[in-house]
Amino acid sequence: MKLNPNMKAGRFGLTKKIMMKQIIKLLALFVLLLLALPATASPNFIPAGAMSSPRQEHTATLLPNGKVLIAAGAINGNFSHIPTADLFNPTNGLWRNTGSLNLSRLRHTATLLPNGKVLIAGGDGGGYPPTPDLSSAEMYDFTTETWTNTGSLNIGRELHTMTLLANGKVLVVGGAGAGVPHSLSSAELYDPTTGTWMPTGSLNAPRYLHTATLLPNGKVLVVGGLNDYFNGPNGQGLPLSSAELYDPITEKWTYTYPMMTNRFGHTATLLPNGKVLVTGGDAGIVSLASSEIYDPTAETWTATGALNNDRQWQTATLLANGKVLVAGGTTRDTNSVTTSLSSAELYNPIYGTWVEVGPMTIARGYGHTGTLLPSGQVLLTGGFDFDSSSTFSSAELYDPNAQGNLPLPPALGISTYSNQQPVVFFPTATGGNYVLQMTTDLASGDWVTVSNGIPISGIIFTNPPANAFFRLH
Repeated sequence: MKLNPNMKAGRFGLTKKIMMKQIIKLLALFVLLLLALPATASPNFIPAGAMSSPRQEHTATLLPNGKVLIAAGAINGNFSHIPTADLFNPTNGLWRNTGSLNLSRLRHTATLLPNGKVLIAGGDGGGYPPTPDLSSAEMYDFTTETWTNTGSLNIGRELHTMTLLANGKVLVVGGAGAGVPHSLSSAELYDPTTGTWMPTGSLNAPRYLHTATLLPNGKVLVVGGLNDYFNGPNGQGLPLSSAELYDPITEKWTYTYPMMTNRFGHTATLLPNGKVLVTGGDAGIVSLASSEIYDPTAETWTATGALNNDRQWQTATLLANGKVLVAGGTTRDTNSVTTSLSSAELYNPIYGTWVEVGPMTIARGYGHTGTLLPSGQVLLTGGFDFDSSSTFSSAELYDPNAQGNLPLPPALGISTYSNQQPVVFFPTATGGNYVLQMTTDLASGDWVTVSNGIPISGIIFTNPPANAFFRLH
């Protein structure tokens, strides 16, 4: 018998067209329900073994041979410090011990020198209450895997910054000292040829928990931090908005324009265009979601997209593709309740937007590290979780090339999907106000509109083109 095309198919009385619409709606609803489930690690984050012991407030340095040196730190929230060091081999994913520092420390700094050695300086001697801040410094030689002492700082300090200058010398700035108030204005230069430290002017404003960034013009930008010469919120010192420039030729410090927001515990990242992205931190009362960009040519600050989650103590890593990965950290509300974060976000400097790419395998709230590997992956290690009062030995890798059924990023963001498998896009808070566009060639700038907005039922692509890029525009 010949079927009438107008007849209803199946005992449910639905035409094929209606059935397809229902299937699409059900698939989209299924994805939305999955998103409501408790967070698990995303495909971008992969477990990467464990260090020899739990660590927080340690350092991580990429060596010339591609391995990563993890040095010292504390094994718990009581600042019980250790002198041991570990090596991570990205080739086989294995960890092993590489001797011990001559002195246990945490809250120190580490810098790779032009000769391939690693300079470690200052820090806290550990224990609770803390011991005096350290002035000692030592050197790690990756060819012999040995530690040797070098010249000591003129002033013991922790929570300072260390920056390798274009001339091969190392600049140490500010930090917290043993006296009261704690914040330091002094700066010192280390000369690797002599192994000695020399004073090099003073900051205009003493500070610790600040950031220092080497600019393309050779100067160093120092921003934010805490100054406990003044009593700020919660008696913890005054969060600063001020910014200063160090000129290595004149060895002078000068103010530049201040940030738009007072902050400490933030991150600062030099972007490929020579500008500096400052993200998150704490304003003294609550943690921040705001970000701003410093233009060294104009010496001005401009606001850029805000994080999806306010956070402080996060890591920020510039990726090979020019984007910035921010991972972990903590949120702090007006009642000073601190919550550790497992979430991670990517900043796109072209569009000034953030897209969530997490969560990580665990919440790394404070004292963890993030290191870019030659493979383009990011190694995240250790850290402290305020919720469980745990310090971690675990590590994980962020893989920027891992794919999953990802939500469409916020307006003007770009999402890459190249697996040629079904992918569902679902509405965002502003999704209905924008059109969904697609391209297979970012360089061409040719975008094809595939939908005017995103309906509540979502949109499913059963076979997207290889290397497809989607955006809301």
